[in-house]
Amino acid sequence: MTDERENLPPTTGVELKRGPLRVGDRVQLTDPRGRLSTITLEEGGEFHTHRGFLRHDDLIGSPEGIAVTNTYGIEYLAFRPLLSDYVLSMPRGAAIVYPKDAGQIVAQADIFPGARVIESGVGSGGLTLALLNAVGDGGYVHSIERREDFAAIARGNVDNYYGAPHPAWRLSVGDLADVLPESDSPGSADRVVLDMLAPWENLEVAADALAPGGVLIAYVATTTQLSRLAEAVRDSGRYSEPYAWETMQRGWHLEGLAVRPQHRMMGHTGFLLTTRRVADGTVVPERKRRPAKGSYPATAEDWTEDDLGERVPTDRKLRRTRRAVGQPRPDQQTPHN
Repeated sequence: MTDERENLPPTTGVELKRGPLRVGDRVQLTDPRGRLSTITLEEGGEFHTHRGFLRHDDLIGSPEGIAVTNTYGIEYLAFRPLLSDYVLSMPRGAAIVYPKDAGQIVAQADIFPGARVIESGVGSGGLTLALLNAVGDGGYVHSIERREDFAAIARGNVDNYYGAPHPAWRLSVGDLADVLPESDSPGSADRVVLDMLAPWENLEVAADALAPGGVLIAYVATTTQLSRLAEAVRDSGRYSEPYAWETMQRGWHLEGLAVRPQHRMMGHTGFLLTTRRVADGTVVPERKRRPAKGSYPATAEDWTEDDLGERVPTDRKLRRTRRAVGQPRPDQQTPHN
């Protein structure tokens, strides 16, 4: 019985992920202590450390997952790097979106095969790779980057990962507000991803590009950015109530019964905020939430606990708590001698 999938055109880059190791492949070597080194295989090439070297020819033509021994007797496991490994080790022109956040973006924004995605702020191309993997050859990712040098580095990283230009990728240099209206039809985008300093400045152009029901997802670094973005989303009237979160990643030490959290973890890298594009003419229902209505002072110095969403304890609760800890009210206190 013939598998019909055999007649489908190959997916971009898939040949670089299968089969024996070849010249030009990136290979990740892991030593007995778990330390990683990434090399690019060359005929006659050698990988040197202060404790011996190994020959690239010992890897070329071999399957992934083999163990190779260097001249000092140290064994290394050899694998092609996963996407997360590639992103963390690739050359960077700008800070990257870490794999833990890129995975959240793909999942929470529902980046599906064939989706049309606008990405603003390409950085070094790490998130772009995750988006291209998700949409596939039949999708469309338009990355817009203000700096030409960042765009060039991102193009190199993406092309090197896939071994050729990706057919679903378009890269433009310029401001989102200038490029997007000229390049993509209104309502043609399924998803918009904003990774920039002031994403609130581009909410309108993003809304114009998004189809009703489309997802806007933004990546910001600080709480002040997050607060301003959330309020701008609400004020625009073109989006649903925003939702924000962050992800922290902690590894575990696994050795027999000594199973415990590692001392180091990948903590705060950025906040993610998602919202949906509502249909034109829709009045977004007011959401009942703290702080109380009308409690948005102009300056942070005027903010109250209620403005910040903190519950102010009642006098009754304070009296009960004082009693619980053995502290009488001021009018019941006995003067000290």
